[in-house]
Amino acid sequence: MSQSPNATILTFDNVSLTFGFDTKILEDVSFSVRKGMKIALMGQNGAGKTTLFKLITQKLKPTHGQIYLEHKLTVATAHQVISPEDKLLTVEAFFLKSCPLEIPELRRRISAVLKVVNLTVENDKPIHRLSGGQQARLLLAAALIQNPDLLLLDEPTNNLDYDGIFHLTEFLMNYQKSCIVISHDTDFLNAFTQGVLYLDSFTHHIEQYVGDYYDVVEEIAARIEKENRQNARLAKEIQANKEKVNFFAHKGGKMRKVASKMREQIEEDEANKVDVRKEDKTIRPFHIPAQTDISQLTVKISSYTIMENQQEVTKTTNIVLGKGTHLQIVGRNGIGKSSFLEALATNTAPGVSLTPNIQIGYYRQDFSTLNYAHTVHESLWEAFEHSDELLTEEKLRSVASGFLLGKTQMSSPVGSLSEGQKGLLSLARLVLQKPGLLILDEPTNHINFRHLPNIAAALDSYEGAMILVSHVADFVAQIRIDQVLDLEK
Repeated sequence: MSQSPNATILTFDNVSLTFGFDTKILEDVSFSVRKGMKIALMGQNGAGKTTLFKLITQKLKPTHGQIYLEHKLTVATAHQVISPEDKLLTVEAFFLKSCPLEIPELRRRISAVLKVVNLTVENDKPIHRLSGGQQARLLLAAALIQNPDLLLLDEPTNNLDYDGIFHLTEFLMNYQKSCIVISHDTDFLNAFTQGVLYLDSFTHHIEQYVGDYYDVVEEIAARIEKENRQNARLAKEIQANKEKVNFFAHKGGKMRKVASKMREQIEEDEANKVDVRKEDKTIRPFHIPAQTDISQLTVKISSYTIMENQQEVTKTTNIVLGKGTHLQIVGRNGIGKSSFLEALATNTAPGVSLTPNIQIGYYRQDFSTLNYAHTVHESLWEAFEHSDELLTEEKLRSVASGFLLGKTQMSSPVGSLSEGQKGLLSLARLVLQKPGLLILDEPTNHINFRHLPNIAAALDSYEGAMILVSHVADFVAQIRIDQVLDLEK
């Protein structure tokens, strides 16, 4: 499509969105996006960022207000995850869903777009056989093959290794079209974005800022300080005037009129007080109790299988994990880290022996261990039933509250949660489960960066055996790691 260099391609005009009778997502939201802009969309887990993308792509209609898209504007979304049903498709069939073309032309485009995202994979390979990082690249490729004027990226760095994040960052820095990105990776965002849309989960408004995330944090902090100073000044004036009113009100005559005017001033000062901007809530510090009903905890790994040149290769090692031992597994995307963790979690890994009756807590990166049909309450209760602790509703709700799972979420189906909320639910289940062996596959994916220090602290102090896969170096640096298994060596 043809546009002038600074044309406005997207406008939200007093847009509100409410689900049901009282679940408010947006209220009187207004902002605009110009051609060529690269914008970060930020906000708390569950605030409605992914829902905003659905409004832009017209999969949802606003309750009130208008959304204007430039004439013939094409929009494509790189989603957070591939749906379970799409994982059964081949790579070619997956692309055909998003870009229905004649097969020869489709294959030409697939070849070109896979080079852009630095992914080598056969067209006839089933998607469920791709690693998490390969699936992340495939999601981006499925959006790019549509050649959109506006590209929407939902947590694109999830599951990517360091090389993948570097390649994606470089691509977006050189990208000539418009882009809106949801991500909790601030360093990634600051490399290429020129503005921030901040969705406030308390007011349901969107604040638009110029600059990167760090500029926004500084501006918000300055605004909060100014608002607090203004409220403190008004509070001091209100208290002084209240004391004068009490004094003059008892004098009678003209003094009562003075008292009446002062009451009016008090009301005016009260009205001038501002609601200080609330910051995102952070999960409470937490502790994952370790299983206590086994006398000796041992995990022995003598061999493992990886993928090299599209072939399975078995390698030998000699790793023994006892109680309190923390192991990190590293390796490039596609080498087989997640497959190895899944085999460990299901006790089907050749070359691995586990202590009998060991309770395994498994945090899977795609949350497929969760039953999406269960309510959050049912999911937590199920985890609680696997522990040796006395079941109490009070304990369950206290743990849920610490992970920002309140009354509304407790009665909601797991499948209705945002990806970030599913991550917090998975962590809450581990607290209730009290595992002897903790297996974590990319536990920072989808999680608000504000929560990461508390998650790292809990893993650092975990007293059972732990096996961790994470590409986030700053996160891993906060956790005690006793051994490292590099699958590429």
